Amino acid sequence: MNKLLKYNNASKTLRVAEKVGQLFMPAAFVNDSEEEIQRLEDLIQQYAIGGLCFFHSRASAATNYEGRKKVIFNADSFQTLQKLIRRYQSGSKYPLLIAIDAEWGLAMRIENTPQYPYAITLGAIQHNDNLIFEVGKNIAKDCKSAGIHWNLAPCVDINNNPNNPVIGYRSFGENKIQVANKALAFVKGTQSEGILTSIKHFPGHGDTETDSHLGLPLIEKSKRELIQNELYPFQKLIDEGVDSVMVGHLSVPSLANGETISSSISKKIIKGLLRKEMGFDGVVISDALNMHAVSKNYPTKGELEWLAFDAGNDILCFAEHISEGIEKILKNASEQQIQESFERIWKLKKKAITTKLKGSIELINPQELNRILAENSLTLLKGNETEITTFRNTNFCTLTIKRSSLESDHKNLLLESLKEMKSEVAAEKEILILLTPPQVKPTNNFGLLQEEIDFINELIQTKNVVLYLFGNPYVLNHLNIDDALAVIIAYQSFVEFQDVATKHFLGKIEAKGKLPITIN
Repeated sequence: MNKLLKYNNASKTLRVAEKVGQLFMPAAFVNDSEEEIQRLEDLIQQYAIGGLCFFHSRASAATNYEGRKKVIFNADSFQTLQKLIRRYQSGSKYPLLIAIDAEWGLAMRIENTPQYPYAITLGAIQHNDNLIFEVGKNIAKDCKSAGIHWNLAPCVDINNNPNNPVIGYRSFGENKIQVANKALAFVKGTQSEGILTSIKHFPGHGDTETDSHLGLPLIEKSKRELIQNELYPFQKLIDEGVDSVMVGHLSVPSLANGETISSSISKKIIKGLLRKEMGFDGVVISDALNMHAVSKNYPTKGELEWLAFDAGNDILCFAEHISEGIEKILKNASEQQIQESFERIWKLKKKAITTKLKGSIELINPQELNRILAENSLTLLKGNETEITTFRNTNFCTLTIKRSSLESDHKNLLLESLKEMKSEVAAEKEILILLTPPQVKPTNNFGLLQEEIDFINELIQTKNVVLYLFGNPYVLNHLNIDDALAVIIAYQSFVEFQDVATKHFLGKIEAKGKLPITIN
């Protein structure tokens, strides 16, 4: 904090090259080697880097994860995170702005830390957005304990495409008003603890079928359609004074005068639409610049960093070519252009870093809030309480379908297990299915084998089935649930959600939630 107060007149004291350094937010990894840590320290000191965005490890970064690189898990990741933040801060001439993606808690990046439900689960909660405020508040407290200033959340993408490979469960749903209201509650809860937020992924990543970590999604809607729907939550939160907006890597020709250029490097979309038309005067941060949607198209080091800055991004997240990017910006940008972005960043840094970050040395225990969230999100999609009560009084059998995504690699063993399962239930008439899909993303049928899907569908069509789903509700698009006696969505596999589902089945509580998306 003293560092920042010392440089209150920073716009007059920093050299132009240092001001450009403040635009850069490279990735920092909790599980880096000492050599990699020292390399980042050198960058911070040499180029006056403005901030860091923390990730778990290089292998788990999204652009690498699809390559199935081995991810090493570290039980002491949180303590390592705290130590690294202190170390990087101590070596920096100016205070670093520390950011992380913590949409559902630090657990999004750091193991053995509190995890809260995905946004799609919170989207099912009716008439109680104060609960979402509490989620934002709790996550912010954990950020403070770590030394983090900025939670790059929430997603305000409207998820209206069941095949979306990357947003889906990260969206509050498909209704623009519900998405805006729930995102606002999350933002206000976060801000109540002095932690910054960033709404993403502008101008809306919901209606896509391409993962922008791997390729450039194309959205072919008209500008009028986008203003009426996708842009609505952004405008509402901008009007509420949100801290920052993250621009996604999306090709939206109708917003870029027909150009198929990525929104993250489009002046028409950032300087034109976001700044002028929508009136946003805060900090604009790019989505990670290492993502293949843009990075693979600009092999010349520093070119992408310059294009992103010139388009209107103030902070260049996950920039990989620091020295070359600084050199190009210094060469091509006007001093006024640099100064305007610098002042926006420094204003945000002063707001964030004057917040006392130490807080509690203990992370928040999420169990009680998660239990309440489970009670308020549980959704009875098909059937009614009377039918479940009648079913409960039969001689039903319970079939639990649950395994990790890693087990998917052993197909022969899974097929043998499935064969045994079929034999066990062959003579049964009433079956309670407890389904937990291996993964939350829709790729490869959420990790389910086609044989498993066929087996569940056969049971639904030939038996009296009550199905409890502990996972992404879009899984139901692969199931023929019309013939099911009852379908209940619990959304998460946390113990608290399992307990609430059990109470519901036993008739002790009623389902209060409503599905926030459409199942075909």
